[in-house]
Amino acid sequence: MRIAVLGTGSVGRAVAARAAELGHQVTVGTRDVASMRAGDRAAWFERHPQVSLATLPEAAGAAELVVNATNGSGSLPALTAAGAPNLAGKVLLDIANPLDFGAGFPPTLSVHNTDSLAERIQREFPQTKVVKSLNTLTAELMVHPRQLADGEHSVFVSGDDAEAKRIVTELLVSFGHTDVIDLGDLSTARGTEMLLPLWLRLYGRLDTAIFNLKVVR
Repeated sequence: MRIAVLGTGSVGRAVAARAAELGHQVTVGTRDVASMRAGDRAAWFERHPQVSLATLPEAAGAAELVVNATNGSGSLPALTAAGAPNLAGKVLLDIANPLDFGAGFPPTLSVHNTDSLAERIQREFPQTKVVKSLNTLTAELMVHPRQLADGEHSVFVSGDDAEAKRIVTELLVSFGHTDVIDLGDLSTARGTEMLLPLWLRLYGRLDTAIFNLKVVR
């Protein structure tokens, strides 16, 4: 599958590397290709020559599946830069969280209760099939879940399109996830995004990001 990963931070790089390892054709999209090739992340791309680097519109336009791995506050601007025509009809896996660091750490949520970042993205790009997932995990567990309890922990998917959720679920299973829970329509992303305040408190208490929740039933 041709996958575009929008975002060059730790989440974007983790997803890109794992997807390429599994045989997908992966392109990372960025606003400034030249600076990325010369910047502090250039070494990562040298270590992963199978991952291409392109502008946001180029990456999204050539992809079958687009991954939003941008910072939550920059997600809508980045997707707008990628271009609605380049996203139309495609599955968009949204991993971002609407974290607001305006008052320092821990951050608050800029969107909550009656809305979610995923829903805002869907409203802005109505022809795109938005699926929310992986936003309740640290980057390494997103793509290598079996390093913790042999993968016996839960990950969630939310979305309005059943086929889009199936595609995302298959990708998650290929990463190694064994308990993928379909929460329902995209409004259920409000719940997973609002898990972040708890996740941040656990991170501070446990002094590690390698943890997750398991839904026992």
